[in-house]
Amino acid sequence: MKDELETGGVSRRTLMVSLGGGAAVTTAMTLVPGLSLAGEAEVQAIIDQMAEGTPVDGGVELDLPEIAENGNTVPVTVTVDAPMTADSYVKTVMVMADGNPQAEVARFNFTPACGTASASTRMRLAGTQTIIAAAQMNDGSTMVGRKLVKVTIGGCGG
Repeated sequence: MKDELETGGVSRRTLMVSLGGGAAVTTAMTLVPGLSLAGEAEVQAIIDQMAEGTPVDGGVELDLPEIAENGNTVPVTVTVDAPMTADSYVKTVMVMADGNPQAEVARFNFTPACGTASASTRMRLAGTQTIIAAAQMNDGSTMVGRKLVKVTIGGCGG
């Protein structure tokens, strides 16, 4: 067939597919930024933006395993010790991880009708890091809780 190059015995079709695939991979790699992890400064900036005043440590309980054997699925429960009345209630709870590519892991919104400010989910952790939960009250005050989780096998490419 005249479809093959004279040198090497590779068909034009195979050559064009290979070149097209290589170009697509090269283009995709230039669009993906380098993997950088969120840090304490990024988490603090999120908390500062959320808070209307100085955040208070305490009042937010994080229930997580101290050691997570696999970072792909780490269970977390956040409970805020606050009344859930029309006058005083938890408005938003944000869960953050200072060692993941993106600091914000989950956000939960509450109303007085919820009765309690508690939520559970599972998250992916890149490695050993501190999990931070910030709870914003309806008056703008913010409470913060922290807990260190040791991850033996990372879930975000680690």
